Amino acid sequence: MKPIRDLDSLLRAMQPRLADGVYVFATVAAGQRGALAAEPLLEFREREGITLVLALEAAEAAGLAHEFPCRLITLDVPSSLDAVGFLAVVTGALARAGIPVNVVSAFHHDHLFVPVARAEEAMRLLHAMQA
Repeated sequence: MKPIRDLDSLLRAMQPRLADGVYVFATVAAGQRGALAAEPLLEFREREGITLVLALEAAEAAGLAHEFPCRLITLDVPSSLDAVGFLAVVTGALARAGIPVNVVSAFHHDHLFVPVARAEEAMRLLHAMQA
């Protein structure tokens, strides 16, 4: 499917999908990454270390200190990587509702990590934005 750039089209077509499970954010030094058996959902290298987003169970099994227990919401719309304003509108609405969000834009979709206790509320808000 062709990626969508138009903001109104993106908002109408977005299909928020709440994934099962709880995810957490953790960090390890570059030298520690190879010894970690857990396969993260996301890995991002920063100067200070490697950020991992992985299942809560995997982090605990690996003995990793972790933060921000969250649920993953995928905005199931083929958003263009150069679309303007889509995430600003989405995250702005979440911010007005007082819902923290960590966003990851991948090649095919945008993904939102929201606190476990606020995930259903975030889903209702995102569905309302489609109307």
